[in-house]
Amino acid sequence: MSIQTPASNRFLRLFTSPSAFPNPQRLRIFLHEKGIADQFDERVYDMTSAGEQRQWKHLKMNPWGETPTLELADGSFISETAAVVRYLDQSFPGRRIMGETPEQQGLDTMWDNRIWVHVLYRITTAFHVLHEGLGPKLELTSNHGWGEHCRKEALAHAGLVDRYLSDGRDWLLGGEEPTFSDITLATAIAFSKYPVNATPLDERFEHLAAFWQRWLGRPAFLAAYADRNSGVPELDDRA
Repeated sequence: MSIQTPASNRFLRLFTSPSAFPNPQRLRIFLHEKGIADQFDERVYDMTSAGEQRQWKHLKMNPWGETPTLELADGSFISETAAVVRYLDQSFPGRRIMGETPEQQGLDTMWDNRIWVHVLYRITTAFHVLHEGLGPKLELTSNHGWGEHCRKEALAHAGLVDRYLSDGRDWLLGGEEPTFSDITLATAIAFSKYPVNATPLDERFEHLAAFWQRWLGRPAFLAAYADRNSGVPELDDRA
């Protein structure tokens, strides 16, 4: 099914969350980099403390109760950030954010998995178990030891990424433009700077700091934070 015509695009709906939340923000940055952010009907959920994403209306679309969720023209749904991005990247014309060639796509997936699993997801887990996170209605687990372990793991793996970037490349795949794995890394840095996480990666690693500054110079990146609701003053004051 093609979704490239204006008639079908009208029926694409996104269910997301404010820019403070990293997974919907990975998608939002992709949409701006791709130049298609204005082609969707976007519903932004109140994540705290209403927990709209865990209420029955959204659970009928996505039983995992997470964002983002994409509703297609035929009424079906795709969820999980990388899956939604892959679908949209292939369906819309323009630069392929996940890589143009099979090799680039493989490398981009490799780096995206590394950063999501070992850096961003670790920081996200620490957020949920070290603090009240999404509020008492949704956060049912507190585990200080596990949270601190996840924070240490995130820092260790961020150090490996920093070392990889030390060869002078601007982006993870070494090209002139960022790919989706770069978006995931930028989102990880942004979320690490969220006050309660207190693990700002750009302050700890030289090459991640330079990488972060490159993103701050991209209009599409700042446009993705236009809601000024990231909780990171450095972003909210620029957007």
